[in-house]
Amino acid sequence: MERAEYEDMDLAVRAAQLRSERRPFVEATVVRAQPPTSAHSGDRALVHADGTIEGFVGGQCTENSVREMSRTVLERGESMLLRVLPAGAAEFPDTPGATIAVNPCMSGGATEIFLEPRMPALVVAVFGDSPVADAVSDFARRVDYSVERIRGTRVPAEASVVIVASHGGDEGSVIRAALDAGSRYIGLVASHTRGAAVLDEVDPTDDERAHVHTPVGLDIGARTPAEIGLSIVADIVRVARSGGLTRPSEESCRRVEVPREAESKPQTAVDPVCGMTVTITESTPHLVVAGRTMWFCCPGCRSRFEKDDVA
Repeated sequence: MERAEYEDMDLAVRAAQLRSERRPFVEATVVRAQPPTSAHSGDRALVHADGTIEGFVGGQCTENSVREMSRTVLERGESMLLRVLPAGAAEFPDTPGATIAVNPCMSGGATEIFLEPRMPALVVAVFGDSPVADAVSDFARRVDYSVERIRGTRVPAEASVVIVASHGGDEGSVIRAALDAGSRYIGLVASHTRGAAVLDEVDPTDDERAHVHTPVGLDIGARTPAEIGLSIVADIVRVARSGGLTRPSEESCRRVEVPREAESKPQTAVDPVCGMTVTITESTPHLVVAGRTMWFCCPGCRSRFEKDDVA
């Protein structure tokens, strides 16, 4: 087996681990490369929310552009085709819809890198053993949400959505637990009259009440359990796509669902030599001058700064 195949396998294992840990990251794949750039088509890397890169998609200047654009990809939750061009080089064949980054420190060549966000699946917790609860669970899985069934009244900490479809029992206790856990969308399957009675029992604040939906689901004239389940999941998708399921402390990463232990937003600096925005990581070249730390896109810019400014 070729070395590149082993590296791809290692990245695949690492990506699976990150998904299991519910950590957001970006998959970066080189789709075109123009000599003499060091990257080749098919080179891959995983970019963490803090800017750490595992794998290879080019030299340090290219990596800095990938880090910077990966932040945007995670914030928007949308894929991006990144065209990295050296200053003054011949243009790469035009690619409509691509985002362009010009790296003045590149030695030559151009690359196109596809950046694809990998977000933790939205967790939908379902309480109840009714046909509607089963239908909600089924439709939620069909749109790639992670479904957990609630036993007792404990709500999973990572659940942004809680659906109560038990037609009785501990509905109020589950709703209160969901509110206390910070769930952003809580749906109660009930009529207007019974729903109001349950909420009187819960006694939510005005802010909490805004997160409780009863009767829950889009008004599509649903009658059967399957139709009701469809209407509920459709409404969850509507709210999720509008950004309504982002927890208040994590609004810097606008995405469908964010784990509570989300990574902090990475720090950036401007390379004083080439003017490139640099994401600060442990491996970022830097220099301390008169007590001030200067950050650079590559060792070449650092050496130039030492020669021209420090000396």
